[in-house]
Amino acid sequence: MEQIKTSFDFEKPLAELVQQIEKVKQIADKTKVDMSATIKELEGKLEETRQDMYTDLTGWQKVQMSRHPERPQTLDYISLICDDFVELHGDRTVGDDKAIVGGFATIEGQTVMIIGHQKGKNTKERQYRNFGMANPEGYRKALRLMRLAEKFNKPVISFIDTMGAYPGLEAEERGQGEAIARNLLEMSVLKVPVLCFIVGEGASGGALGIGIGDKVYMLEHTWYSVISPESCSSILWRSWDYKEKAAECLKLTSEDMFSNKLIDGVIKEPLGGAHQNPLEMAATVKKQILKDLKELKKEKTDKMIANRIDKFCAMGVVVEE
Repeated sequence: MEQIKTSFDFEKPLAELVQQIEKVKQIADKTKVDMSATIKELEGKLEETRQDMYTDLTGWQKVQMSRHPERPQTLDYISLICDDFVELHGDRTVGDDKAIVGGFATIEGQTVMIIGHQKGKNTKERQYRNFGMANPEGYRKALRLMRLAEKFNKPVISFIDTMGAYPGLEAEERGQGEAIARNLLEMSVLKVPVLCFIVGEGASGGALGIGIGDKVYMLEHTWYSVISPESCSSILWRSWDYKEKAAECLKLTSEDMFSNKLIDGVIKEPLGGAHQNPLEMAATVKKQILKDLKELKKEKTDKMIANRIDKFCAMGVVVEE
């Protein structure tokens, strides 16, 4: 039977059902009594519970899912989607920010520039990657790679997964705000197709710094917002205790973002989240990439840039009757 990976309180009913099934199987083995009907009934209940649970998650539960430690990150998607990958380093000014990775890769024979946040999978990796929180040199490295892609007429693909840009004093002294703002400006007029995928957390300007594209997608169990639920709760209620309420008020889920026309689509995840089946998740993302690149390559450059600018300029516009 498939192993159920549970990490959160709301997944406890699944773990309990799995334990029940295992106990019944053990009893059947010991007593040699046919309990197949009971096992089949419990397995049916398990599948029904999974379907109901993951198709009706709250905003806070989706935030939790996006932070699952086994969730695929940028380097995972690169290894699963790309035929090869050559990582490029440094912003040619300060240094090489390990929170953002990028380089040329090939997908089904097509050369692309891939850029994305990398959080790390364990404590040592997370410290090395600064928990996916980029410094200004990270965004300047990303911009350097985008310009390189533009020079050689290669599409840009970005994977977004960050708690936000690094908020340290040194980062602000080196121009964190300017670096992100520069990326917004430059990405909006890049002369090559740009595809953006929120694959985990999409927080604040840290996410938007590599998030301006012709197509912007969110995976099903991700979030995208100007602020995290915890920070929102601490500002409005002076406590993190209201983070669940904040998550609902922020309308940060993929469904909310799509209904508000802030993204171009929602990519469905395997049942239980991307971490349950990274191969399937990567295959779905790859299929979307190939589909969009085929369509965008048919557009004239000026029209593509105009459409990209118009899309973002239309966000937040309210027309009163």
